[in-house]
This record gives sequence, C-alpha cells and structure tokens, in this order.
Amino acid sequence: QVQLVESGGGLVQPGGSLRLSCVVSGTFFSIKAMGWYHQAPNKPREMVATITGGGDTNYVDSVKGRFTISRDNAQNTVYLQMNSLKPEDTAVYYCNAFVITRQMYTVQYWGKGTLVTVSS
Repeated sequence: QVQLVESGGGLVQPGGSLRLSCVVSGTFFSIKAMGWYHQAPNKPREMVATITGGGDTNYVDSVKGRFTISRDNAQNTVYLQMNSLKPEDTAVYYCNAFVITRQMYTVQYWGKGTLVTVSS
C-alpha cells in the first residue's frame, strides 16, 4: 500500500512564504514524476508544478518565479517552496506521484491535501 502524506500548510499573510512537503511511503519499486496541484473553492483542481525523476520541472504561469518544486529521491519526498504568496494562492494543495510498483505497473497516487490560506 502506497501513501502520500502532505504537510506544511497553514495561514500566512500576503507576501509570506510556506514550504510544503510530501512523503511517499509503502512498498514500491521507484517513483517517476511527482507534482503539486491545488483546488480553490468551487474551482477545478489544477496543476501547480511537476518534477520528473530526472529533475525537469514545469510550472503553471501564475506561480513562475514565486514557487519552486524539488525532490529528495533518497527520502521519497517532494517539496514546494512558495514565496511571495498572494490571496489567490489560497487552496487545498495536493501531492501527486506516479509510482512504479514491484510488479512494474505505473500507478498514480494522491495525497489527502493540505490547506494553504493567504490572508491578512
């Protein structure tokens, strides 16, 4: 059983910073791409940032220059450093990972989410 557990969300003032973490645990062969998505109230979930196993990154335009995604393969962890936060960044942030099982299947997993609120 593979689990993704996010942490690091909370309340922050506009212009502030937060660092989200997501640890992948369980039994598997390896992890391919990982990413962060967010979902604001009454809006669909959308991609924020992704990172491949080789370290290539991709960001939605609204966070470029403010957010940085990184990963620690030894710790099976992905991070999202969020700087210069804006009220419109308020959302539940979900971790995503494409995991290769021991049977060599690729399965997509999601965390349960962590709430980020940007407000004064």
